[in-house]
Amino acid sequence: MLAYDYPLLGIFWTMLLVFLWVAWLFLLFRIFADIFRSHDMGGAAKAFWSIFVIILPFLGTLVYLIARGDGMAKRDLEIAQKNEAAFRSYVQEAAGSTGGGTSTAHEIAKLAELRDSGVLTADEFEAQKAKLLA
Repeated sequence: MLAYDYPLLGIFWTMLLVFLWVAWLFLLFRIFADIFRSHDMGGAAKAFWSIFVIILPFLGTLVYLIARGDGMAKRDLEIAQKNEAAFRSYVQEAAGSTGGGTSTAHEIAKLAELRDSGVLTADEFEAQKAKLLA
């Protein structure tokens, strides 16, 4: 009743409730994502947790966070590390293919050395050179 005597408190109260509702939805989505990406649970356990969280959402969420919260953090860390490694690999691959130390002139010089040493014939050298310059 106090919030409606003061309109500013009513706005604050409404904003607080909306924030808590959105935070609750984020938590539910995180829990469902964790349930289904967990490799240490079988299908029956996943079904049980899903039903428990759907039927009794507040209690189910609280129990899930208490029972499996540590594993949830570990799985998040593993996924973040895999994504980081994939990103680094992609960046290194992309940087290496755009001339990160190996230019076209350097490659042609290597081909010329191979031709001069007799590993490549003149025709093979010209074909590889044309491929590099294309």
